[in-house]
Amino acid sequence: MGTAALGRRGKLRARQASDSSALEAAARWGFVARGVLYLLVGGLALRIAFGDGGQEADRGGALTEVAAQPLGSFLLWALGIALVGMALWRLSEAFFGAAGPDGNKPRKRLFSLARFLFYGFVAYSVLSFAAGTGGSGSGSSDKQSEDVTARAMELPGGQWIVGVGGLAIAVTGLWIASRAALRKYHKHLKMSALHGRTRQAVDVTGVAGGVARGAVFAVLGGFAVKAAVDYEPDKAKGIDDTLRSFADTPAGPWLLVLIAVGLAMFGLFSFAMARWRKI
Repeated sequence: MGTAALGRRGKLRARQASDSSALEAAARWGFVARGVLYLLVGGLALRIAFGDGGQEADRGGALTEVAAQPLGSFLLWALGIALVGMALWRLSEAFFGAAGPDGNKPRKRLFSLARFLFYGFVAYSVLSFAAGTGGSGSGSSDKQSEDVTARAMELPGGQWIVGVGGLAIAVTGLWIASRAALRKYHKHLKMSALHGRTRQAVDVTGVAGGVARGAVFAVLGGFAVKAAVDYEPDKAKGIDDTLRSFADTPAGPWLLVLIAVGLAMFGLFSFAMARWRKI
């Protein structure tokens, strides 16, 4: 058998693996894990809004909450493995294209690759926390942001790197919020299976959750841009400080309440994606 034929057979087998029921299950459990984390972060942010600021409202705080539960260690490993599944699914999309008529476009594949890197990092953080190795999942997101910003600014052109990176995060946040408001997620869902109140619930959680999530990313990126402009790394903020900043607006803690509820809704929307997402 020729080299070309072997190559085609290898690609076919890889494609079959990417379409397998096992990978579909991994993706769906990944959405469940994402939903759990967002529910916990939303709950922690809600506590902060009402004066209980003991725990940080970020991934590290969420994992600490999970660890404190019965069978907490098992749950942490389950979350981490599920997120590995999410990352692998996104990697398969980068290689073979996503579901839908435009899933093979280079832009879509590039987005899938970026999501693979993101979920791969999150999975690593959760598994490191579960293993007790002091991975990035257990640290303060605020301290991590300051450290990363400070190291980036030490590089040649570091101020520009941080500024452009922050601008990219802010624009991504606005993009996420606008797509949620326009219900662009409909094309990724099995809409024919959604009826009546179920569809209404999916839309409420999808719009409110997506807008809240986008707002957090937009403000997070804005702080990075400000840190770059002022050349002060400590002005960069993580998720926790970004969420707390909503309470410092003229709207007071009520804006943080809205954002917190929105993040929790995004968690619920992730559960809906686990059930009805086209994989």
